[in-house]
Amino acid sequence: MPQVGPVCAAGSIPSSYGTTLESFSQAKGTGLFSAGWKEPPALAHRNDMENIFPFLFLGAVYSLLDPSPTVARIHFFIFCLGRIVHTVAYLLRLKAPTRSVAYSVAQLPCFSMALQILIAAIPYW
Repeated sequence: MPQVGPVCAAGSIPSSYGTTLESFSQAKGTGLFSAGWKEPPALAHRNDMENIFPFLFLGAVYSLLDPSPTVARIHFFIFCLGRIVHTVAYLLRLKAPTRSVAYSVAQLPCFSMALQILIAAIPYW
């Protein structure tokens, strides 16, 4: 059986060099954000995509369970509000608890929907 560990470890080396040498970012002093840190809009977009796509999947499956429209709207509203606050906090570099609390609030509907999906799927196992 081939060893996968060394291959996986070697795969992370170029990315770690790219971040330490800043070879993947713009040259300092150019562009809108010239403070030496990576582009906040791009990082915020990536962070949003990492959280929104799983929510869309959970929301689609949850909608197939025929939930109460009011409860579904509450789930979707809480997630949307939490992600908007998180993105604004990310872009404006607000203090630490703001972003963490917004992330946690946005994950509550995801956990709730996942739990309801699992409860609905248990009789079919």
